[in-house]
Amino acid sequence: MNNIYNIFSVQRKRVLITGAANGNGAFFAKAFAKAGSDVFIVDIDEKGLERTVSSIENEIGISVGRYLLDLSDTYAIDEFFSIEENKNFDVVINNAGITIGNTISNYSDTDWELTHKINLTAPYKIIKAVIGGMCERKSGSIINITSLAAEQGFPGNPAYGSSKGGLKQLTKSVANDVSKYGVRINSVGPGYFRTNMTKKSWNDEQLRSDRSSRIIMDRWGESEDLIGVLIFLASDSSSYITGQDFYVDGGWLAKGL
Repeated sequence: MNNIYNIFSVQRKRVLITGAANGNGAFFAKAFAKAGSDVFIVDIDEKGLERTVSSIENEIGISVGRYLLDLSDTYAIDEFFSIEENKNFDVVINNAGITIGNTISNYSDTDWELTHKINLTAPYKIIKAVIGGMCERKSGSIINITSLAAEQGFPGNPAYGSSKGGLKQLTKSVANDVSKYGVRINSVGPGYFRTNMTKKSWNDEQLRSDRSSRIIMDRWGESEDLIGVLIFLASDSSSYITGQDFYVDGGWLAKGL
């Protein structure tokens, strides 16, 4: 293990972050760049990608790899990883995700399939692509971004909850397969954070009040609240941790009455 003073270091680690054009993902990219990692980001939003890259390069003065990638297209994912260099990451953060709300009786098959392609199939494909190299090097950390919906039932969104629950279980399954090679895989489940995905709840006074009443820290999360656990899981400080679920939720899951 590294010296006690640098076990949290992620310097020079090659870090792949999906869904990094906006929101939490863009913040993750900037945080890892500031921490000295070699960051590579993918997203379907070309303008957002360029905005994130420009922000990092102008503010921090380092170059960032980027690739325009539709994670609902399995062939596009295969094409990205057909480039040998794109298989050799030290850390992978499967952050990309979508949510399409509707009741089960009105839920369309198209929305169901799209949600599962991005939220579950894409992380599976990415893990499958990078895991061989990690096992050969006997090191690596994969972090899957799940949700409170992986743990609890929420109404009006069957595809989101089932895809995130599946991602949580995929994490545990893969951990059993690869941990003997020194590769770790864990999940991080955010609670209610102020992002584009939660804009509807935040802007609706009643919904915001209902959700806020469940948070024992009495505030919604901000992107920076997730950085500590990501750095921890990406670094050597978590070298004996795998197959675990970390919820960054302000105490949502711990709340009783």
